[in-house]
Amino acid sequence: MKKVFGYPHALSEKRTHYCPGCTHGIIHRLVAEAIDELGVEEKTIGVAPVGCAVLAYEYFNVDFQEAAHGRAPAVATGIKRVHPGAVVFAYQGDGDLASIGAAEIIHAAARGEKIAVIFVNNAVYGMTGGQMAPTTLPGQKTTTSPYGRDTATVGYPIRVCELLATLDGPSYLARVSVHDPQHIIKAGQAIRKAFEMQISGQGFALVEVLSSCPTNWGMTPVNALQWVKDKMIPYYPLGVFRSPEEVTSHDA
Repeated sequence: MKKVFGYPHALSEKRTHYCPGCTHGIIHRLVAEAIDELGVEEKTIGVAPVGCAVLAYEYFNVDFQEAAHGRAPAVATGIKRVHPGAVVFAYQGDGDLASIGAAEIIHAAARGEKIAVIFVNNAVYGMTGGQMAPTTLPGQKTTTSPYGRDTATVGYPIRVCELLATLDGPSYLARVSVHDPQHIIKAGQAIRKAFEMQISGQGFALVEVLSSCPTNWGMTPVNALQWVKDKMIPYYPLGVFRSPEEVTSHDA
Protein backbone atom coordinates (compact mmCIF):
# COMPACT_ATOMS: atom_id res chain seq x y z
CA MET A 1 0.00 0.00 0.00
CA LYS A 2 1.33 3.44 -0.92
CA LYS A 3 2.14 5.64 2.06
CA VAL A 4 0.48 9.05 1.63
CA PHE A 5 1.07 10.60 5.04
CA GLY A 6 3.77 10.25 7.66
CA TYR A 7 5.97 11.98 10.22
CA PRO A 8 8.28 14.53 8.54
CA HIS A 9 11.92 13.49 8.61
CA ALA A 10 13.03 17.10 9.13
CA LEU A 11 10.96 17.28 12.34
CA SER A 12 12.57 15.77 15.45
CA GLU A 13 10.58 13.50 17.73
CA LYS A 14 11.34 15.57 20.82
CA ARG A 15 8.24 16.56 22.79
CA THR A 16 7.65 20.30 22.47
CA HIS A 17 7.23 22.71 25.37
CA TYR A 18 4.27 24.57 23.84
CA CYS A 19 1.00 25.06 25.72
CA PRO A 20 -1.99 22.82 24.90
CA GLY A 21 -3.79 24.18 21.83
CA CYS A 22 -0.84 26.30 20.67
CA THR A 23 -0.48 26.15 16.91
CA HIS A 24 3.32 26.47 16.83
CA GLY A 25 3.39 22.68 16.54
CA ILE A 26 1.29 22.80 13.37
CA ILE A 27 3.52 25.46 11.85
CA HIS A 28 6.65 23.49 12.76
CA ARG A 29 5.24 20.50 10.91
CA LEU A 30 4.46 22.58 7.82
CA VAL A 31 8.02 23.91 7.76
CA ALA A 32 9.42 20.39 8.13
CA GLU A 33 7.14 19.06 5.38
CA ALA A 34 8.36 21.78 3.01
CA ILE A 35 11.97 20.89 3.77
CA ASP A 36 11.25 17.20 3.16
CA GLU A 37 9.32 17.78 -0.06
CA LEU A 38 12.07 19.98 -1.50
CA GLY A 39 14.83 17.60 -0.43
CA VAL A 40 16.94 20.31 1.22
CA GLU A 41 17.33 19.00 4.78
CA GLU A 42 21.12 18.61 4.51
CA LYS A 43 21.63 22.22 3.46
CA THR A 44 18.95 23.98 5.52
CA ILE A 45 19.90 26.32 8.37
CA GLY A 46 17.24 27.76 10.67
CA VAL A 47 17.46 30.77 12.97
CA ALA A 48 15.51 30.60 16.23
CA PRO A 49 14.09 33.71 17.93
CA VAL A 50 13.64 34.88 21.47
CA GLY A 51 10.01 34.07 22.26
CA CYS A 52 7.84 30.98 22.46
CA ALA A 53 9.89 29.33 19.69
CA VAL A 54 13.20 29.98 21.45
CA LEU A 55 13.83 26.21 21.56
CA ALA A 56 12.97 25.61 17.90
CA TYR A 57 16.47 24.27 17.33
CA GLU A 58 15.47 21.18 19.32
CA TYR A 59 12.46 20.43 17.13
CA PHE A 60 14.03 20.24 13.67
CA ASN A 61 16.62 17.86 12.25
CA VAL A 62 18.50 20.68 10.54
CA ASP A 63 21.30 23.00 11.62
CA PHE A 64 20.13 25.93 13.75
CA GLN A 65 21.46 29.18 15.15
CA GLU A 66 19.97 31.08 18.08
CA ALA A 67 19.58 34.84 17.58
CA ALA A 68 19.37 37.66 20.07
CA HIS A 69 15.90 39.15 20.55
CA GLY A 70 14.63 40.50 17.23
CA ARG A 71 17.89 39.93 15.37
CA ALA A 72 16.98 36.75 13.47
CA PRO A 73 16.86 38.48 10.03
CA ALA A 74 20.32 39.97 10.62
CA VAL A 75 21.71 36.59 11.70
CA ALA A 76 20.01 34.86 8.75
CA THR A 77 21.46 37.49 6.41
CA GLY A 78 24.98 36.81 7.67
CA ILE A 79 24.57 33.04 7.35
CA LYS A 80 23.18 33.29 3.82
CA ARG A 81 25.91 35.62 2.63
CA VAL A 82 28.63 33.34 4.00
CA HIS A 83 26.87 30.19 2.74
CA PRO A 84 24.99 31.29 -0.40
CA GLY A 85 24.20 27.69 -1.29
CA ALA A 86 22.38 27.05 1.99
CA VAL A 87 18.63 27.30 2.47
CA VAL A 88 18.25 29.76 5.36
CA PHE A 89 15.06 30.57 7.24
CA ALA A 90 14.19 32.62 10.33
CA TYR A 91 11.29 31.60 12.56
CA GLN A 92 9.92 34.55 14.55
CA GLY A 93 6.98 35.62 16.68
CA ASP A 94 5.21 38.97 16.51
CA GLY A 95 6.89 40.49 19.57
CA ASP A 96 10.30 39.40 18.31
CA LEU A 97 9.82 40.50 14.69
CA ALA A 98 7.43 43.46 14.81
CA SER A 99 8.69 45.17 17.97
CA ILE A 100 12.36 44.94 18.93
CA GLY A 101 13.17 43.41 15.54
CA ALA A 102 11.23 45.87 13.38
CA ALA A 103 14.35 47.52 11.97
CA GLU A 104 15.95 44.16 11.14
CA ILE A 105 12.98 42.80 9.21
CA ILE A 106 12.36 46.04 7.33
CA HIS A 107 15.95 46.43 6.20
CA ALA A 108 16.41 42.75 5.34
CA ALA A 109 13.29 43.01 3.19
CA ALA A 110 14.39 46.31 1.66
CA ARG A 111 17.73 44.77 0.68
CA GLY A 112 15.98 41.77 -0.82
CA GLU A 113 18.06 39.35 1.24
CA LYS A 114 17.66 35.81 -0.11
CA ILE A 115 16.20 34.34 3.07
CA ALA A 116 12.80 32.98 4.10
CA VAL A 117 11.02 34.25 7.21
CA ILE A 118 8.20 32.39 8.96
CA PHE A 119 6.40 35.03 11.03
CA VAL A 120 3.98 33.71 13.66
CA ASN A 121 1.38 36.30 14.65
CA ASN A 122 -0.68 35.46 17.75
CA ALA A 123 -1.34 39.09 18.71
CA VAL A 124 0.46 38.94 22.09
CA TYR A 125 3.84 38.41 23.71
CA GLY A 126 3.35 34.73 24.41
CA MET A 127 6.45 33.60 26.29
CA THR A 128 6.61 36.44 28.81
CA GLY A 129 3.00 36.43 30.00
CA GLY A 130 0.64 37.73 27.33
CA GLN A 131 1.56 41.41 27.23
CA MET A 132 0.32 43.73 24.48
CA ALA A 133 2.31 43.35 21.27
CA PRO A 134 2.58 45.48 18.11
CA THR A 135 -0.02 43.13 16.61
CA THR A 136 -2.55 43.23 19.49
CA LEU A 137 -5.96 44.17 18.08
CA PRO A 138 -7.80 47.39 18.99
CA GLY A 139 -9.76 46.74 22.17
CA GLN A 140 -8.03 43.41 22.81
CA LYS A 141 -7.37 42.73 26.49
CA THR A 142 -3.89 41.61 27.53
CA THR A 143 -1.94 41.59 30.79
CA THR A 144 -0.68 45.11 30.04
CA SER A 145 -3.93 46.36 28.48
CA PRO A 146 -6.55 44.97 30.90
CA TYR A 147 -9.19 47.37 29.57
CA GLY A 148 -8.35 46.66 25.95
CA ARG A 149 -5.85 48.19 23.56
CA ASP A 150 -6.51 51.93 23.43
CA THR A 151 -5.48 53.20 20.00
CA ALA A 152 -5.68 56.80 21.20
CA THR A 153 -2.70 56.26 23.49
CA VAL A 154 -0.73 53.33 22.05
CA GLY A 155 -1.61 53.49 18.36
CA TYR A 156 -2.80 50.83 15.97
CA PRO A 157 -1.55 47.31 15.26
CA ILE A 158 1.15 46.86 12.64
CA ARG A 159 0.20 44.91 9.51
CA VAL A 160 3.59 43.51 8.62
CA CYS A 161 2.80 42.12 5.16
CA GLU A 162 1.19 45.36 4.04
CA LEU A 163 4.12 47.35 5.45
CA LEU A 164 6.77 45.26 3.70
CA ALA A 165 4.77 45.28 0.46
CA THR A 166 5.56 48.99 0.11
CA LEU A 167 9.23 48.08 -0.35
CA ASP A 168 10.86 47.05 -3.61
CA GLY A 169 13.05 44.32 -2.08
CA PRO A 170 10.62 41.49 -1.21
CA SER A 171 9.83 38.83 -3.79
CA TYR A 172 7.10 36.94 -1.93
CA LEU A 173 4.84 38.07 0.93
CA ALA A 174 1.82 36.09 2.10
CA ARG A 175 -0.48 35.90 5.11
CA VAL A 176 -2.09 32.58 6.00
CA SER A 177 -3.84 30.99 8.99
CA VAL A 178 -3.86 27.60 10.67
CA HIS A 179 -7.28 27.73 12.34
CA ASP A 180 -8.80 24.85 10.32
CA PRO A 181 -7.64 22.03 7.99
CA GLN A 182 -8.44 23.91 4.78
CA HIS A 183 -6.31 26.87 5.81
CA ILE A 184 -3.55 24.64 7.17
CA ILE A 185 -3.16 23.16 3.68
CA LYS A 186 -2.95 26.64 2.17
CA ALA A 187 -0.43 27.67 4.83
CA GLY A 188 1.74 24.71 3.92
CA GLN A 189 1.65 25.70 0.27
CA ALA A 190 2.72 29.26 1.10
CA ILE A 191 5.60 28.09 3.30
CA ARG A 192 6.81 25.77 0.56
CA LYS A 193 6.59 28.67 -1.88
CA ALA A 194 8.78 30.79 0.38
CA PHE A 195 11.44 28.07 0.39
CA GLU A 196 11.16 27.64 -3.36
CA MET A 197 11.75 31.35 -3.81
CA GLN A 198 15.06 31.05 -2.00
CA ILE A 199 16.14 27.88 -3.75
CA SER A 200 15.56 29.55 -7.13
CA GLY A 201 17.47 32.65 -5.97
CA GLN A 202 14.54 35.03 -6.38
CA GLY A 203 14.94 36.93 -3.12
CA PHE A 204 13.33 37.78 0.21
CA ALA A 205 10.21 35.83 1.20
CA LEU A 206 8.01 36.12 4.29
CA VAL A 207 4.96 34.11 5.31
CA GLU A 208 2.89 35.54 8.15
CA VAL A 209 0.89 32.84 9.95
CA LEU A 210 -2.08 33.83 12.12
CA SER A 211 -1.81 31.63 15.19
CA SER A 212 -3.76 31.06 18.39
CA CYS A 213 -2.56 31.50 21.98
CA PRO A 214 -5.23 29.89 24.20
CA THR A 215 -3.25 30.29 27.44
CA ASN A 216 -2.65 34.03 27.20
CA TRP A 217 -6.00 34.73 25.57
CA GLY A 218 -7.75 32.90 28.42
CA MET A 219 -9.67 30.67 26.03
CA THR A 220 -10.11 27.00 25.28
CA PRO A 221 -8.15 25.79 22.24
CA VAL A 222 -11.37 25.47 20.23
CA ASN A 223 -12.56 28.97 21.13
CA ALA A 224 -9.11 30.38 20.39
CA LEU A 225 -9.20 28.99 16.85
CA GLN A 226 -12.64 30.52 16.38
CA TRP A 227 -11.27 33.86 17.64
CA VAL A 228 -8.59 33.75 14.96
CA LYS A 229 -11.31 33.32 12.36
CA ASP A 230 -13.75 35.88 13.76
CA LYS A 231 -11.39 38.59 15.04
CA MET A 232 -7.92 38.28 13.59
CA ILE A 233 -8.64 37.54 9.94
CA PRO A 234 -10.93 40.58 9.48
CA TYR A 235 -8.10 42.83 10.71
CA TYR A 236 -5.31 40.83 9.10
CA PRO A 237 -6.79 39.67 5.77
CA LEU A 238 -5.32 36.54 4.25
CA GLY A 239 -3.70 36.54 0.84
CA VAL A 240 -0.57 37.15 -1.22
CA PHE A 241 0.78 40.69 -0.93
CA ARG A 242 3.78 40.29 -3.24
CA SER A 243 4.39 37.60 -5.82
CA PRO A 244 7.29 36.79 -8.16
CA GLU A 245 5.16 37.90 -11.11
CA GLU A 246 4.73 41.34 -9.59
CA VAL A 247 8.45 41.61 -8.95
CA THR A 248 9.26 40.67 -12.54
CA SER A 249 6.74 43.20 -13.84
CA HIS A 250 8.09 45.91 -11.54
CA ASP A 251 11.70 45.24 -12.62
CA ALA A 252 10.72 45.29 -16.30
